[in-house]
Amino acid sequence: MKLFDVYPRFDVPLVRGKDVHVWDAAGRRYLDCYGGHAVISIGHAHPRFVRRIGEQLEQLPFYSNAFPNGLQEEYAARLEAICGYPDHRIFFCNSGAEANENALKLASFHTGRRSVLAFTGAFHGRTSGAIAVTDNPAIAAPYNAGHEVVFVRLNDFEALEAAFASHDFAAAIIEGIQGVAGIREVEAEFMRRLRSLASAHGALLILDEVQSGFGRSGWFFAHQEFGIDADIVTMAKGMGNGFPVAGVLIAPSIAASHGMLGTTFGGGQLACAAALSVVEVLDAESLQASAAEVGAALMAELASIDGVSQVRGRGLMIGFDAAVPAAALRAALIRDHAILTGGGGGPATVRLLPPLTFTRAHAAELAAAIAAALHTMNTQGATE
Repeated sequence: MKLFDVYPRFDVPLVRGKDVHVWDAAGRRYLDCYGGHAVISIGHAHPRFVRRIGEQLEQLPFYSNAFPNGLQEEYAARLEAICGYPDHRIFFCNSGAEANENALKLASFHTGRRSVLAFTGAFHGRTSGAIAVTDNPAIAAPYNAGHEVVFVRLNDFEALEAAFASHDFAAAIIEGIQGVAGIREVEAEFMRRLRSLASAHGALLILDEVQSGFGRSGWFFAHQEFGIDADIVTMAKGMGNGFPVAGVLIAPSIAASHGMLGTTFGGGQLACAAALSVVEVLDAESLQASAAEVGAALMAELASIDGVSQVRGRGLMIGFDAAVPAAALRAALIRDHAILTGGGGGPATVRLLPPLTFTRAHAAELAAAIAAALHTMNTQGATE
């Protein structure tokens, strides 16, 4: 049987990882500056991550949500202590798309409304409701049509005001930092105005922190820099450090009832063990503060490189535009420097989403490699 070929891949079969490095089948070591789509938060194969999952695997790998799971309560308590949302409740699920799907459903239950406000450049997932609020028609099948979604240009105040004046929204959904769009930031005043309008018009504000959460931006959730609270926060990726787990944080004003939401695998014992290891390590190793410091240093180094422009982001969620095609630069970084990076947002954009254990030395190594690769490509002529 062959694989369903939907992924463009680099010919680098990875077989092992440790902290910020991965190895291919031939034994070559690579500096991981992409973290598997921002998933690796506390580093590959962190000892506490491995130990937590191993111990749980020997006790009870899984049982359903029809019975109490003390690990869920333990996780909720640990998360409450560090995330800045002590009054919200948590619903566990398995992926970012599923988290956003449940958030949209909750908003519709709570308000009795159908319409949703979303933003250009948004990416919220590939399930039906998540696709509807994602600004990418290429991934929407005819089956996905029928949702009432209004798209407004990010940071366009006039369009935002007009949208709320003409629609009764169940919710507005927005990313703390747009990731797939190429690390596009929301202006502080725009986010605050969105919060104000949502409250005034009886709509819920959903913050998608699937990629930008868990300390990656230097804040636990990226939107917290703006001094606002969300009614619903969705999270995944870095939450499990590679183990599939996601969550929805839900304001106390939103009522729960039995059967309203459900999942077979969400919040299972292994998933909770993985998630617990992440919050424990984030706290014990001060990785949120480190991400802010190392990210600021890396952005400054990138901005000084000839051929790099529009450096943007916060913490260890960074994007930049290159003077050569990004695909060619990424390939050169792999081939000549053993460094993994990401793309997205346009043909010139490179995304950097390394594990939060990334250090100043790693940042310097990455910046030097980018500078060297660009110099070589400019001298020899870049090819796609």
